[in-house]
Amino acid sequence: MSTQSRIGLEVHNENLPLKAPFRISGYTFHDSPVTLVTLRDASVEGRGEAAGVYYLNDTTDRMLAAIEAHRDAIERGLTREDLRSLLPSGGARNALDCALWELESRRARMPVWQLAGVETPRPLLTTFTVSANEPAAMVEVARSYAGARAIKLKLTGDLAADIERVHRVRAARPEVWLGVDANQGYKRDTLDRLLPELKKARVSLLEQPCQRGEEAELDGIDHTIPIAADESVLGLDEVEALAGRFDVVNIKLDKCGGLTEGLLIGARARALGMKVMVGNMIGTSLAMAPAFILGQHCDVVDLDGPIFLQQDRSPGVVYRDGLIHCDDLVWGYARRAAA
Repeated sequence: MSTQSRIGLEVHNENLPLKAPFRISGYTFHDSPVTLVTLRDASVEGRGEAAGVYYLNDTTDRMLAAIEAHRDAIERGLTREDLRSLLPSGGARNALDCALWELESRRARMPVWQLAGVETPRPLLTTFTVSANEPAAMVEVARSYAGARAIKLKLTGDLAADIERVHRVRAARPEVWLGVDANQGYKRDTLDRLLPELKKARVSLLEQPCQRGEEAELDGIDHTIPIAADESVLGLDEVEALAGRFDVVNIKLDKCGGLTEGLLIGARARALGMKVMVGNMIGTSLAMAPAFILGQHCDVVDLDGPIFLQQDRSPGVVYRDGLIHCDDLVWGYARRAAA
């Protein structure tokens, strides 16, 4: 990025109301606070949105403070690689990284997907997540996702209740791909009892069963159902340690610090023989659009964040027939908008 003229930086926080509380193991979301970054160079601007990482106390106030602390370096101009050295992984770097991608895209008059080396972006099959709740309530939500072809259930670590949740949703939606996310809720003894029930219910993915830091509990575990790392991997430097214990790496831009790092993680995970997943921390279409670019390289896609919000940004992503569609108008340079 040129340092000839200063870049304008705007950063502020917003609170996005949810349609209903969203419950996972050990945590309930009532809203989705996000940090928004806009970078301006003359008439060109780039935007990024981040929700941070709740279990690391990566709050919007902390993200905003981190960005403001580096305002002078940002406004002097920096590259995405400079940013990886300036800030650690997390939401602040994610918002800035995504803003830099869009700024670069609009300066070059080239869609972001072309800059990222994607041939032609395609609509992606996405999971639709069912928040942890009473089994009957989860069945109703699963049924309400009428067009969904893939559904992910949030578990709580309560073995009996989780088994009932899985079997009842499977009975209600026998045709869908079904995954479960334990969000660190299990220990080895309860996991050994859960796995046979997941097999009976034809579950295709088990996400983050163990606590971060307790990955050794997965040594010798049955991998008939692929196991995905989420909280166990925050950035590129942690990918190596996953090999042999996890089958899939779930990349979230808020965790790793943006699309730049996300693409590096995906490439490294594949080189180590693991599959790749892209997820989200709940957010608007502005947060889904960069992840959609990463999703073009992924085996599993979980980009349903906007469906939980009372209101999305416009233009936004479109969900149709179980797929997420993301037009260039949502984020980055769009030829039609410039015509």
